[in-house]
Amino acid sequence: MSDLLVRNARLVPVGNAATYDGVVDLLVQDGTVTQVAPEVGRPHRVEEVDADGRWVIPGLWDQHVHLTQWVESRQRLDLSGATSVEEAAATVARRVAERPGQPVIGWGHRSAFMGRDGTTAELDAVTTEVPVLLVSGDAHHGWLNTLAYHLLGLPVRDDVVRENEWFDAYPRIGVLTGGGTDSPQAYRDTLAAAAALGVVGIVDFEFNGRLQPWVDRWHGGGDLLRVRWATYAAGLDEVLEAGLRTGEAIPGADDRLTMGPLKIISDGSLNTRTAWCCDLYADAHLLDHPAGMPNQSGAELRSLVGRATQGGLEVATHAIGDAALTEALSAYAETGATGSVEHAQLVQRDDVRRLAELGLRASVQPAHLLDDRDLTEQVWPGRAERCFAFRWMLDDGVELAFGSDAPVSPLDPWLAMAASVHRSGDDREPWHPEQSLTPAEALAASVDGQPTVGPGSRGDLVLLDRDPLEAGDDPAGTAAALRAMPVALTAVAGRVVHRTT
Repeated sequence: MSDLLVRNARLVPVGNAATYDGVVDLLVQDGTVTQVAPEVGRPHRVEEVDADGRWVIPGLWDQHVHLTQWVESRQRLDLSGATSVEEAAATVARRVAERPGQPVIGWGHRSAFMGRDGTTAELDAVTTEVPVLLVSGDAHHGWLNTLAYHLLGLPVRDDVVRENEWFDAYPRIGVLTGGGTDSPQAYRDTLAAAAALGVVGIVDFEFNGRLQPWVDRWHGGGDLLRVRWATYAAGLDEVLEAGLRTGEAIPGADDRLTMGPLKIISDGSLNTRTAWCCDLYADAHLLDHPAGMPNQSGAELRSLVGRATQGGLEVATHAIGDAALTEALSAYAETGATGSVEHAQLVQRDDVRRLAELGLRASVQPAHLLDDRDLTEQVWPGRAERCFAFRWMLDDGVELAFGSDAPVSPLDPWLAMAASVHRSGDDREPWHPEQSLTPAEALAASVDGQPTVGPGSRGDLVLLDRDPLEAGDDPAGTAAALRAMPVALTAVAGRVVHRTT
């Protein structure tokens, strides 16, 4: 923690908290804002920054990140633009020719946009000499050649690896490359890029389920931002035996690295057609599970939720389909669990009310609506008005917490805010604008529940060159201004981690 004096700043109102008119000074001591006034004396040896009339907001959070995957995806073969299996395979072939003898790890293809899943045989036709593993853009399946199957110890099949089997295999990808590409410097560079956007904290939902790498990373220069580390079922016993509870500092680090929730992936995704729905998919005749499916039985889900709750952990349950959300809410109600539902992409109206009644957060990723708009209309016809239902949630009293699901969407809180305000990423009209939010509501969903900066606030501050609540001429103009928001300075617990001047 550091001490910091910020002079001549304008406070952006967040929530219903009162604010000052004109410019003020803010003093951060021992990581906490202690004074906000028109003029604050400078204590001895405290760093001073002149905001020069810039706007200050509480630090931004990304409440849903797969950090190792985000770090590694920045270094992998980009297949996000592939429009067919053949195009993706041709891109892999070019990479094999450019880098003979090197494994190919790709990221970003979406079978829904390509028309079908790729096959093992199609990658074997490219190469059998090096392993090829392509991670889907929704992170819910992997497309492998035969050699990659063998090296990962998976039974060979001519299909992709999906859901639980894939999540279990993912941490072994380093076997294909002789080691990971997630060096301490790569993590620090990634966190610095987030800080440049005003991000002061993330919730890390990485699949590996191990805590020690984060402690090692923390002391290797990865202590730039606040981090809440989540465990999965595979690591739950270890966490419970260690007595770790949500919100507590992780032993071996400091109170910026804390224990997060138990993460449960209760169903699949829209792109992989495994999100568990009450109604059939439009292409149900092509699917093994015509309405998607749960990843655990009801008893298994309740057992996990109950054990975590008894051990003092919050629970974060991935539920994309409406049937998955209904089942998750029942599990929370029966066990008394607290925490969040992650995604809540397709909802029923009554379940939104239940979210509020149970006091659960809706941890949502607005940028996903930009990617899923067309596919939703195609495979969930007649259900689009129940997708990304942010207005329903807020009106019913549900707390919204924005994230990215990086690398599924970029780790960019301004993109998330813009998507929630405009609900369009191109020249088309907004998609179900009745579910849009105002810039003020979007900002409040991005600051980890923090109000307007004042005495007692965390010393997590962001200085902006423009007022983020100043609306444009129309929703498209407002969204464009949010996406281009210039961040002048980011401080975490009073420590400056990004500045442009």
